[in-house]
Amino acid sequence: MTAFLHIMTLPFLACLIFTGIHAYLGLHVIERQVIFVDLALAQIAAVGASVALVFGLSIDSPYSYWMSLGFTIVGAAIFSLTRFKKQRVPQEAIIGIVYAVSAALLILILSRSGEGDEQIRQALVGNILLINLKEIVKIFVIYSIIGLFHYAFRKQFFLISQNPEEAFKKGLNVRFWDFLFYVSFGFVVTSSVKIAGVLVVFAFLIVPSTCAIIFSNVAKTRLMLGWGIGFLVSAIGMAMSYFLDFPTGASVVCAFGVTLVILLGAKKILAI
Repeated sequence: MTAFLHIMTLPFLACLIFTGIHAYLGLHVIERQVIFVDLALAQIAAVGASVALVFGLSIDSPYSYWMSLGFTIVGAAIFSLTRFKKQRVPQEAIIGIVYAVSAALLILILSRSGEGDEQIRQALVGNILLINLKEIVKIFVIYSIIGLFHYAFRKQFFLISQNPEEAFKKGLNVRFWDFLFYVSFGFVVTSSVKIAGVLVVFAFLIVPSTCAIIFSNVAKTRLMLGWGIGFLVSAIGMAMSYFLDFPTGASVVCAFGVTLVILLGAKKILAI
């Protein structure tokens, strides 16, 4: 047990921090029906990191991080500008196009770099077991600031996510608030993907929120359920990884998948 705590304490703390911010953002993502926005932003961030590599900067340097973030902000601007009062084309289509173009651009840029493709792959896959206390503190501070920002403007964000037509009627600058949402989301994705990888981040973003939405129509209740599910599944995934000697990220993602299936079955039985 001592060895388990020594190895898994910091990764588990990271999972708790991920749950805190991603379960909340996941509610917005599902309401907005932009499920794959985190994948697109992660791909855009990778393009920024690849540009940094071409200029001879280390993938772990602060310059690379800010380069990635700068590209992510450009992506946020694209997503906010493609929100219209009458949405003829689903935003998910725009997100898919941005993802595909970003992936192609990444290939073109990395063709100019010798071993950059391997470094970018590692950055996207991540390894949560290697996280240290400094990174824990860093993401806690970043996510806390973003959480406070969203709490201060929760009425605007929730109104636009849940009822964009009403937001337009009330005269809100929807594109501006969308830009702020995607920029703050970009901060989270840029930091989280580098630590845990795309699949783990996607699971934390979507699964707890999906489970919560299945069982409640109230935003506060959904958030509490999402946090509770995220905390519990993180512990299960970590334990499964350690005691069964499985890769940590894959264990956590699979634990989320099994949990979703179980809760869907429970919902169906309770409905009967």
